[in-house]
Amino acid sequence: MVVEPNDPNRSRQLENKVCLVTGATRGIGRAIAERFAEEGALVYANGRTDGGIDEWARKCGEVHRTVVTPVYFDVRDIAGAKQAVMQIKREHERLDVLVNCAGVVTYEMIGMIDLDRLREMIDVNVVAVIQMIQLVSRVMSRNKAGSIINISSIAGSKGVAGQMAYSATKGAVIALTKSAAKELAPQGIRVNAVAPGMIDTERLRHAMERLFKEKIDAVGMGRLGRPEEVADACVFLGSDHSSYVTGQVLEVDGSTII
Repeated sequence: MVVEPNDPNRSRQLENKVCLVTGATRGIGRAIAERFAEEGALVYANGRTDGGIDEWARKCGEVHRTVVTPVYFDVRDIAGAKQAVMQIKREHERLDVLVNCAGVVTYEMIGMIDLDRLREMIDVNVVAVIQMIQLVSRVMSRNKAGSIINISSIAGSKGVAGQMAYSATKGAVIALTKSAAKELAPQGIRVNAVAPGMIDTERLRHAMERLFKEKIDAVGMGRLGRPEEVADACVFLGSDHSSYVTGQVLEVDGSTII
């Protein structure tokens, strides 16, 4: 029997789990939020622009028979992030899954690195991730359970020519993931990272047209990945199927040599 996505007989891996996804406005973050909703999660989807994802969130919740709630804050704004986490705590008394997906990417050769942009990237890709882990771990520790998923990149694990600055921030995400996993394991909180390769988002397509037309040849599977395939990895790490998995980096890259 073929089971359709909204078939009531379909097993939903995140049923009633309370999840917060940052950077859910577009691309990989949007795909993660949608897949979480499809799997039955109660999703809090983060964006920066007030009202920017209201209509999408309403439709997504209706289609997948769950609730998708927009929460608007800049991940660099610790007060705004804290307000959102406290809202979730008030409404559910728990937070089961955090996905740190909000990020900034640059494509610059070493001699062209703009230090102001680098500082911004560090603030968003590293400092904000640490702040979010600080906030949600306090809530998760009360229930002795939780899953934190940090979106890194194969640039952080393998390095990419022309992206030293970006690679440095995503390498930091891998390091902080492994350290946080060790510190939070006694509290029942798992911390893992997903490291996507070349994923077919609007941002990457634009960059490939300008800079990386030949890079597709470096992908063993011969194609770009889909945002939904990164989201599937996050479903696994957010679900009870990964209950003994922590401190790991799951590369979703189609066997890419870069």
